[in-house]
Amino acid sequence: MMRGAVAPGAAPAGRKKKWRPSGTKAPRARRGSQGGMSGAYPDDRDPQPLGGEVGRLIDQHGWGLDLQVRGVFARWAEVVGPEIGAHSTPETLQDGTLVVRTDSTAWATELKLLAPSIVKRLNGELGDGTVLVVEVLGPNAPSWKHGRLGLRDGRGPRDTYG
Repeated sequence: MMRGAVAPGAAPAGRKKKWRPSGTKAPRARRGSQGGMSGAYPDDRDPQPLGGEVGRLIDQHGWGLDLQVRGVFARWAEVVGPEIGAHSTPETLQDGTLVVRTDSTAWATELKLLAPSIVKRLNGELGDGTVLVVEVLGPNAPSWKHGRLGLRDGRGPRDTYG
């Protein structure tokens, strides 16, 4: 036998072996409420499914409607149709007013005419009374002011020829 090796059934060098009558096993440590580990059946100390915990967190903080609104914003082209969705983008929904930005003034006019049907579709997705008014904005106009100084009633670049 090699030096430092322990024979099978023998106690390691630093520990004494307790005497037990032959044929008996060592008593097992009890688990459960004392040891902090769960047994064969599930209990509240076991890992919980993430979906249930996320759902509880959403309900607890009241984020349900906000997440629904963000979901509709993400699927905007699917909700309003591919052609309208390609030329418009929802910006905010606050106090029943949906603000939508369009690519051009022509699409802004078109969306103003289609606003009642858009409100109906969105209320079908989010629940009745969620969207009351659709406010349609045209494209962002460029700013003609460059630098710190500027004229209050200036016409921008058009007033240089005339």
